[in-house]
Amino acid sequence: MAMWVFGYGSLVWNPGFAHDARLVGFVRDYRRVFYQGSTDHRGTPEFPGRTVTLEHQPGATCWGVAYKISKEQDKQTALEYLEVREKQYDEKIYLDLYTDSSPKTPAVKNVMVYLATTNKETNKNYLGPAPLEEMTKQIYLAEGPTGPNKEYLFKLEDALNKIGVVDPHVQDLANAVRKYSDTRLSC
Repeated sequence: MAMWVFGYGSLVWNPGFAHDARLVGFVRDYRRVFYQGSTDHRGTPEFPGRTVTLEHQPGATCWGVAYKISKEQDKQTALEYLEVREKQYDEKIYLDLYTDSSPKTPAVKNVMVYLATTNKETNKNYLGPAPLEEMTKQIYLAEGPTGPNKEYLFKLEDALNKIGVVDPHVQDLANAVRKYSDTRLSC
């Protein structure tokens, strides 16, 4: 039986594992938010970056990409890789994936999704909501081993645009970071 993994952040443009198929789709009742701290990729323990997680919100949809992995060895390799890559995400959930061609009936049932919860005991890096100005400054300034936090934001914006998705939260932050950058350069 195939395993499906849903990406809504960097997995959209950089899955990093072998897969048999890639399917653009959405999950219901969740929205993408920049509430997870990143101390290992896009920030440091001293100055965490912000990456996306999903927040439960009835009626919301979150678009992304699901990857189908069929071969047993590829499944094992992908899981080992994801457990390291997504180690700051403290929960795995299984959701149904819908597509444009199948908006009422799931195109794929039980896709695996990594989620960062609000539980500070199991997720020490959860940052939660903050004013746009604060998140903008943090994303602009944070940098980690994988690169600048703003690069993550802009790559996510671009990857979503390439699949025909405009996420207002991502778009607002990207525009604010660009404006912040322009303001800093003009000083």
